[in-house]
Amino acid sequence: MKVEIKKVDSQGRVVLPISWRSGRGKEVVVIEREDRLEIFPRDVDLSKYIDSVEVEVTNFSDYHEMRGELRKK
Repeated sequence: MKVEIKKVDSQGRVVLPISWRSGRGKEVVVIEREDRLEIFPRDVDLSKYIDSVEVEVTNFSDYHEMRGELRKK
C-alpha cells in the first residue's frame, strides 16, 4: 500500500497519481463512507458490494423507503 498526502483545490479536485491515470479509463467510482471517501477505477468489479448490506424493504420501487433503510445501516 502506498500513502500520499494530496491537496484538495477550492473546487474539490484532487490530482490522481500518474500510475493511476495511465492505462485506465477516464472515470472513477467514488464511495462516500462516514469517515472517508473510497475511489476505484470505473472498470472495477463492484459485484462484491451487491450483498454487503441487508435492508428490510418491502417495496423496492419506493426509493425513499430504501434510502432510509440504507442510511440506518
